[in-house]
Amino acid sequence: MLPPLTVGAARGILDRCASAGVLVVGDAMIDRFLVGRVTRISPEAPVPVVAFDHEMFRLGGAANVATNIVALGGQAVLVGVVGRDDTASLLTERCREAGIAPALVGDADRPTTTKVRVVTDRNQQVARVDYERDTEIAGEVEDRVVDGVRTHARRASAIVVSDYLKGAITRAVFDAVLEAAAERGVPVLVDPKIPHLEYYAGSTVITPNHLETEQATHMRVRSDDEARLAARRFRERARCRDVLMTRGDQGMWLLAGDVEGPLPALAREVADVTGAGDTVIATLAIALGAGASMGEAAHLANQAAGIAVSRFGPSPVAAADLLAAFGAPAS
Repeated sequence: MLPPLTVGAARGILDRCASAGVLVVGDAMIDRFLVGRVTRISPEAPVPVVAFDHEMFRLGGAANVATNIVALGGQAVLVGVVGRDDTASLLTERCREAGIAPALVGDADRPTTTKVRVVTDRNQQVARVDYERDTEIAGEVEDRVVDGVRTHARRASAIVVSDYLKGAITRAVFDAVLEAAAERGVPVLVDPKIPHLEYYAGSTVITPNHLETEQATHMRVRSDDEARLAARRFRERARCRDVLMTRGDQGMWLLAGDVEGPLPALAREVADVTGAGDTVIATLAIALGAGASMGEAAHLANQAAGIAVSRFGPSPVAAADLLAAFGAPAS
């Protein structure tokens, strides 16, 4: 079983996050929310009519991972791909405002990945429109991303690969991540997509959700016993060192060296799971970069996930939020 994490130990790790830097490599995107009221059904089709009230923009995907790292007191560099469009400028500007160092490569053959959600004033999602091109980058664009990885890994305490299958993560990009991490002696963390599972061999830790684990292992995951077996099978298939499986309302399962066991779900009320996986891997990465053990980092990530899903949309979790969740008095 996993030993508990005390508030004192949590505070010590979070204090050290200020000296940790994380390189985030992956699919950066913008989450755009169109918010309005629904009072009637359209006479043209059985769909609600949303009377527009306001819109919001938030950093999503790999950019949300970087946002969470900064919120926890760390430093983040974001390497990814954007289009050559107005949304790319918006994403870059929002990164800088959030304290993220953007190292984004423009690709004229794709739009900046954008998820547009139509949402009611009660936070109910009506529809989603995705602007994207999911073919893998190649040629000069891929070369520039690889160069970005090699350049910015030199100062990283950990490297996160945030793979959303939007094209930024190729075998060459991931090989560059592994090579750079080996030179630095730092961990590589992967938020995976199963079609790329063979890319991730050699990773320090992979964070699949239970559905991805089922897809990769062809095993059902409902109980702790099933989670234990599936995590081990996943580790064998992915050829990684450790696995942190997220299980929704069942919490998490950690398989790491001589530490193995469940972490219970901590959210009292779930508002929105959007971006929760980003929060988990960001917290795990900055904690490991600050010298935490895998067990300690998993406890922090579990608490962060519970906070994230209690909020609407991608929402960064700050160090103060985590300390309060562990019972620390407000400063």
